[in-house]
Amino acid sequence: MDKVPTQMTVIGISRPGGPEVLLPETRAVPVPGPGEILIKVSAAGVNRPDVSQRMGHYPPPPGASDLPGLEVSGEVAALGAGAVRHKLGDKVMSLVAGGGYAQYCIAQDAQAMAVPPALSMLEAGAIPETLMTVWHNVFERGGLQPGETLLVHGGSSGIGTMAIQLAKALGAKAIVTVGAQDKAEACLKLGADRAINYKTEDFVAEVKAATGGAGADLILDMVGGDYIERNYDAAAMDGRIVQIAFLGGPKATVNFTKLMVKRLHHTGSTLRPRSNADKAAMVAAIEAKVMPLLREGRVKPVMDSTFALEKAADAHRRIESSGHIGKIVLSV
Repeated sequence: MDKVPTQMTVIGISRPGGPEVLLPETRAVPVPGPGEILIKVSAAGVNRPDVSQRMGHYPPPPGASDLPGLEVSGEVAALGAGAVRHKLGDKVMSLVAGGGYAQYCIAQDAQAMAVPPALSMLEAGAIPETLMTVWHNVFERGGLQPGETLLVHGGSSGIGTMAIQLAKALGAKAIVTVGAQDKAEACLKLGADRAINYKTEDFVAEVKAATGGAGADLILDMVGGDYIERNYDAAAMDGRIVQIAFLGGPKATVNFTKLMVKRLHHTGSTLRPRSNADKAAMVAAIEAKVMPLLREGRVKPVMDSTFALEKAADAHRRIESSGHIGKIVLSV
């Protein structure tokens, strides 16, 4: 490894607002503390929470960097006290609580994973936040089992494309909703059993038709709003709905009788504020159950586009356009 510099280029949020508020800055390279590693960043994933933070709606948790960026790949450049899982020069990918839009980034040693040879460093930068979100919400919180049917709203997103692949690899069926024909085709190519265009089709009726009237056993929803009651209609008896975002709004008028009559479970979670111990436990489960799929190339991120770090504003314009299929990544 080259000597770590004292200064680095980062992308800061100059004020809450549109993509234009993302501006390059020069800052001191952070020093890893106990249980931490310093990563020389190769790539940083771009995610919806980054957009929310830029707009002033998603502040970083106490002690985290104020810079956006929740997942990175790169090489280990320095080790904090007690960091023993990785060594200098190791190629890793990691969830981070913030700070990914930078040339160097602090990560928890226990949350960093070795980059499988089957992945490029750009692909690795698109993995951690998405994979951990899907793993925890679909399989740990949602309890998806082989033979069950998963409905994913936003099937062509980074979350959606990862959920399709994992559900199919682990023996479940996958139905998705999308807003365009090219997105439907991309999801079907990944292995989705059915892709429903929500602009021209009623997803409740189509899910019922695709499941012989039974409905979806698990629904992964990032929309909220009026989808909440429609999810109750589309769910099977004893179905589960897991909420991971509210792109359509956090409020709705819902007939909760359906929750009782169908014995539904409606839960939700956020990843960023979770404790380091919780995140380390997720990483351990992923390394045991998902890493073999990544190493074999059976699961990999769908890459939409790559932007230079300094073009982070353009990357945000791309994700906000909702025209992307898969992941958007910054190359550092």
